[in-house]
Amino acid sequence: MALVIVAVAGCSTAIHAPPGPGPGIVHQVHAGETLYRIAKAYGVSARELVHVNDLATPDRLEVGQPLFIPGGKQVLPVTIITPKDALPDVPTPPDLPRGVGVFVWPLASGIVTSPFGPRGRGFHDGIDITARPGSAVHAACDGVVLYADVLRGYGNVVIVQHAGGYATVYAHNEENLVHAGDHVHQGDTIARLGRSGRTSEPNLHFEIRKDNIARNPIYFLPGQTPVLETAQHAKDKPT
Repeated sequence: MALVIVAVAGCSTAIHAPPGPGPGIVHQVHAGETLYRIAKAYGVSARELVHVNDLATPDRLEVGQPLFIPGGKQVLPVTIITPKDALPDVPTPPDLPRGVGVFVWPLASGIVTSPFGPRGRGFHDGIDITARPGSAVHAACDGVVLYADVLRGYGNVVIVQHAGGYATVYAHNEENLVHAGDHVHQGDTIARLGRSGRTSEPNLHFEIRKDNIARNPIYFLPGQTPVLETAQHAKDKPT
């Protein structure tokens, strides 16, 4: 075991953690965190975390348990970054925010190229919208910025907390224009669309969460709009 000094809330705490095969950081497990959520937040595979940390029971992490994160550069708030679950079902009335047009599309125009739901061996927690690089990314609703930084895989990402237990996520940004703690209003420009992180083209990865459970954004956004269309509709348009 290696002795690692971790800074926590202004003080230093000595904990023992498995030695890592290279640079990285030590993450202490918090309530509600699972190996899957930790791996997703740091952009590494759960299998790699099991191997590096020699985990005999990866499905039973203990609060306070140290995990070495290979390649990690800073300790991340996992419960804020990654949803605890995803629900593909159509939301029932209690799931929906009150009022008409509570959420608006985060882009003025674009094409939805990747839907919410199963993707390969994983699950896509939001939708991807392709648009011109540098396009203004707008806050979908009034709120407070919970997180604005860089994440492996997501690139530049902004997470905004809204009333009623809702949150929205904006990822792959070329540039974040807000900081944690900022108050934003619906329609404010909070980022510029880009291709940071793991993505094959400039696009916005957009999520809507309710009580930290990912929901299909399509069900929460205005229906048919003249400026946003699905990739299939774009293919079907006459040339």
